Amino acid sequence: MTDELSNQTPFDPGAYAPTDVASLSETASGGHESESYFHLVWRRFRRSRVSIIGGFMVATLFMLAIFADFLSPTPLNKIDLQNAFVPPQRIHFFNDENGNFHLGPFVYNYSYELDPTTFQVHWVEDTSKAYPIHFFVQGSEYKLLGLIPMNLHLYGVEEGGSIYILGTDKLGRDLWGKACEAGRISLSMGVIGTLISIIFGSVLGVASGYYGGWVDNALQRFTEFVAAFPGLPLWMALAALVPKTADSFTVFVIMACIFALLSWTVLAREVRAKVLSLRATDFILAAKEMGASDRRIIFRHLYPNVLSHVIVILTLSIPGVILAESFLSFLGIGIAEPLISWGLMMRNTQDIQTLGQHPWILAPIAFIVAAVLGFNFMGDGLRDAADPYAGK
Repeated sequence: MTDELSNQTPFDPGAYAPTDVASLSETASGGHESESYFHLVWRRFRRSRVSIIGGFMVATLFMLAIFADFLSPTPLNKIDLQNAFVPPQRIHFFNDENGNFHLGPFVYNYSYELDPTTFQVHWVEDTSKAYPIHFFVQGSEYKLLGLIPMNLHLYGVEEGGSIYILGTDKLGRDLWGKACEAGRISLSMGVIGTLISIIFGSVLGVASGYYGGWVDNALQRFTEFVAAFPGLPLWMALAALVPKTADSFTVFVIMACIFALLSWTVLAREVRAKVLSLRATDFILAAKEMGASDRRIIFRHLYPNVLSHVIVILTLSIPGVILAESFLSFLGIGIAEPLISWGLMMRNTQDIQTLGQHPWILAPIAFIVAAVLGFNFMGDGLRDAADPYAGK
């Protein structure tokens, strides 16, 4: 037996030791390098076509708001009462008089006729002269991003002509340009108001779930007290208290705080439930045993694990704030001049007679619908992508 043992090949550790850890990791992962959590989320998010469409809609609305001056052929604050309630102008490629085809688009000016019986104004195209549409034209001066002086506009017509692709309002202002400009207030109000709500609600939720005991009891009773107030009447009451003499920035900040005041309670409860399930896990207990402070555990271990849920709630809450702001501004207790928002633009539709004669003043509704659908589509995609290991 001793001879048999001596004839065996001696054990060589190098023959079994891994020579390339990276290659073994690649083999274990099926030939793919390991990905970070955010790469996994992005890979799963882009698989959803609806989510990509929602993200594109949101990005488009932000671009329209940022470059509103560039996209509008006329100054955003220009008042022209002679062109009040001009209907949307049709873009032509064929001349109405001789039927000739034009390579470039053109428009006709509108002239109005007064009906002697009903005293209603009828707008008709003046086909005696066509005005070609030019792109990247020099026009009125403005400041891009409020800093860079410019006078370049995306499109326009020569002097003497006008182009209103969505018509004008009661002051003769271009609805297209004003709707793009209104997105600055409506979108920023939704984002800032929701961010304040998210920060406040998530911090309270994490603290409540982590500490438990009397801290949890006190914070949850406070959350229930705030949630007990009816949202819409309280919003209206607080908005009505905004001083009429306050400057534009003060009104904006107050309105953002009002929208954030009552929208954090649901998130605080959801985050608390997640933290309650996480605080008893091994990695949290190990951090405590190693002497990690409560601050480190909360902000380095617990909060990052609920961050994906917070981001999803952020995208799904912004449409609610946009709709609330539009509703309050529509009633006249929200955003007021000189600020402009989509809800404020809808105040012209309160008069049924005006709405019946000039239905194009409903154009801002399309922007509100696009914003709500875009954020909801994107939020649904983020909600599914937040768990990138599901369905693999």
